[in-house]
Amino acid sequence: MARAAKGDAAAENQVGLMYDLGQGVAQNHSEAVNWLRKAAEQGNAAAELTLGLHYQNGDGVTHDYTEAVKWLRKAADKGGAAAQYSLGVCYDRGHGVPQDYAEAIKWYTKAATQGDPMAQYNLAVCYSLGNGVTQDYYEAVKWYRKAAEQGQVAAQYSLGLCYHEGRGVPKSWVDAVQWFRAAAEQGDPAAQYDLGFMYAEAQGVGKDYVEAYKWYDLAAEQNVTNAVRKRDLVALSMTPLQVAEGQRLSREFAIQKRGDASNQPDSRNSALIGTVPRFSGTGFFLTDNGWLLTCYHLVGNAARIVVKTKAGSFPATMVMADKANDLALLKAAGNFSALALAPSRGVKLGAPVFTVGFPKIELEELDDELTKGAISGLTGAQDDPREFQINVGMQAGNAGGPLVDESGNVVGMVESQIEDAGSFQITPAIPQNVSCAMKSSIMATLLESVPEVPPLLKEPNRPGTNLDDAVKEAGKAIALVLVY
Repeated sequence: MARAAKGDAAAENQVGLMYDLGQGVAQNHSEAVNWLRKAAEQGNAAAELTLGLHYQNGDGVTHDYTEAVKWLRKAADKGGAAAQYSLGVCYDRGHGVPQDYAEAIKWYTKAATQGDPMAQYNLAVCYSLGNGVTQDYYEAVKWYRKAAEQGQVAAQYSLGLCYHEGRGVPKSWVDAVQWFRAAAEQGDPAAQYDLGFMYAEAQGVGKDYVEAYKWYDLAAEQNVTNAVRKRDLVALSMTPLQVAEGQRLSREFAIQKRGDASNQPDSRNSALIGTVPRFSGTGFFLTDNGWLLTCYHLVGNAARIVVKTKAGSFPATMVMADKANDLALLKAAGNFSALALAPSRGVKLGAPVFTVGFPKIELEELDDELTKGAISGLTGAQDDPREFQINVGMQAGNAGGPLVDESGNVVGMVESQIEDAGSFQITPAIPQNVSCAMKSSIMATLLESVPEVPPLLKEPNRPGTNLDDAVKEAGKAIALVLVY
């Protein structure tokens, strides 16, 4: 403190970090910003980076992407890999600067060549999709491999997919198994499912129903669609003793990983390392600084929540809950694309709607899935006025996803599919592909209970917005919600 009071930049930065973390002082992000600014104005690169991140996240300071870019650029120009990566993300998403994939590539490359694994992964994704560069699977594999070799779980899984499909590398199921295993052992649900598939189908490994059962069972614990069905199909070819062994291996793996997690802090590069999610669903962001909604039944008993987007994995906290309406308001650490919330009272019977979510995680990258439909009822099951009925086919992983109108506005949250057996007792006709969605008016009431949220909400889009653009924006604003 004494050195900081005398204007020593390194000491000022250290005091700022102490206030940020609550080490030796009461945690106070605003006070942290005061000290970090003093150090940053003297050119301390570490303080410039941290101050930029504060502006990105709106922690202790008014959320301001332009100011964030200013400080991140200062640190990035000094060669800091973390700042270069963060600046690349700003250009990638158009936060504080016009969206410019070429400029994002420039900064990702600078950070990636210094060994930053998230920059390497994001650079690989850009080459894989052709964002800012000519699409080049071979170059994508190069960067996936560099990140994967550092333990970046999404890169490990993506590299496994490249080997499985022969994208950018000769097809090799043996190598696919190697990388699926690396990601699966870190708790990645898609990798666990796919590794179970490899053992069940003898792709790259000898057929082993016990191992297949183990990995399918672990994926099933995370609510991966089809994992239960695949596990139970494998069990038909097993003896009771083999099934018991598969269950034991699955149970021991989960216990070991949860134990490992209690001794390991989260890292920026992978919030999934060392633990196994119990199940997953979908959520969607309503503000750029990380306020998102999902279903309460997904996260109500969570010890830990992580939201996963194409940009990486981020820790999240449940701030407010509405158990009666199955709503939960979360806050994630980071910067995100957001959707606009529109009043549900203007929604008409038969109006076209769509949802985007993560209903399945199989032998493919973690891509969202679009499902279109229409408003089939202005009240929910048994005439519940809080809900819409929608003829949108839904699977478990869609729960918590946004119900979006043609203009790209959220008018509801997908919650549940009306179960055929239960509804048959109410009506003589069994509904097909009929789901319920909580109306946005109910969601708005929850948001208003947290005063800092409403001023950050986006204005609803006007009618006439291009549907393709609306779908793209919805895809950017959703997240896979992982519950531990």
